[in-house]
Amino acid sequence: MKRVMLVAIVCAVVVWSGPGSARAQTAQRVPKQAVVETALGAFIFDLAPDEAPNQVAYFTKVAQEGGYDGTIFHRLVKYGMVQGGDPLSKDPAKRGQYGTGGLNVVKAETRAAKMTRGSVAAVLIPGRPDSAGAQFFIVLADQPALDGQYTVFGHVSDGMDVLQKISEVAVDSGGLATERVEIRHVTIRDTPPEPFVNDTTQQLSGYRAVLDTSGGPVTIEFLADKAPETSRQFLRLASAGVYNGMAFHRVAPGFVIQTGALSSRQAPLTERQQKLIHNLQPEDNDTKHVKGIVSMARGEDPASASTSFFIVTGSAPAGLDGHYTAFARVVGGMEAVEKIEAAPRTGETPNERIELRSVRVEKK
Repeated sequence: MKRVMLVAIVCAVVVWSGPGSARAQTAQRVPKQAVVETALGAFIFDLAPDEAPNQVAYFTKVAQEGGYDGTIFHRLVKYGMVQGGDPLSKDPAKRGQYGTGGLNVVKAETRAAKMTRGSVAAVLIPGRPDSAGAQFFIVLADQPALDGQYTVFGHVSDGMDVLQKISEVAVDSGGLATERVEIRHVTIRDTPPEPFVNDTTQQLSGYRAVLDTSGGPVTIEFLADKAPETSRQFLRLASAGVYNGMAFHRVAPGFVIQTGALSSRQAPLTERQQKLIHNLQPEDNDTKHVKGIVSMARGEDPASASTSFFIVTGSAPAGLDGHYTAFARVVGGMEAVEKIEAAPRTGETPNERIELRSVRVEKK
């Protein structure tokens, strides 16, 4: 990986030591996120006041005053780093000065031990620990060459795909972007609660999911009283878009059609999506695996189910009952299930890709 070079010219020093009031310090204890809207899409990062209180306070101040609106990502390393936030970059006529503005205002803070993928760090002038300010950079891959050198004040939670697109913009011989990728606005918000985490069994039962497939829509309702944690996790994954762009990779007529395998997903998972995925403890129950039942797929380990699931298309063998977690049933679109089941295949592998375009969660 190419080493990130962050270079700037020294400006007048006005040190920002962070929020002074008890009220401001108390407010920072509420988890906050920055939503960064750009010309190529939006990304989100979690602010880290415990790691860098002064930098978080200054970034928040600039954002709330609209100081980032109209700035650009001026320095890029493809799939390695994006750098932006220089107020001078609002003016195309000052391109020769990009990277020199908005510095020397934040007092030095602890340097991060590791510079890992998604880290949001303050730009510094080499040899000047009090030189941070409005400029920041985000690493798109682990950068061990930068460990211990920069203050990390945030971590990307969603939108790494957007940042990768930004990094793909052409640069000149000096590493400056040849096209303007503007930051349209930065919103500071309370970190929203994770959906469905605290829902009761009754509340989980009040949702349904609509699978948009190549064969047509398929609507399922949850058996939350039988498998509450599996239902909860499926809803979380679906609402986060984990199932979008997958395929039905297995078709066994008279038995099951299966989808949800991560290997079938066309686009890489975002950081947030990756964090949601984990193995599930089995919730074996007395639900019979008859036509229309939706159940989690797994390996030999009963606790190995994660994202893959199947829809039963016939009277399944007794070997499924009590051994696989049935968590939902088809209540609409069985004709789409049957269309997928009838697709040409070689063995149990469809000859052509059968799409699971998305899974939409809605209330009954």
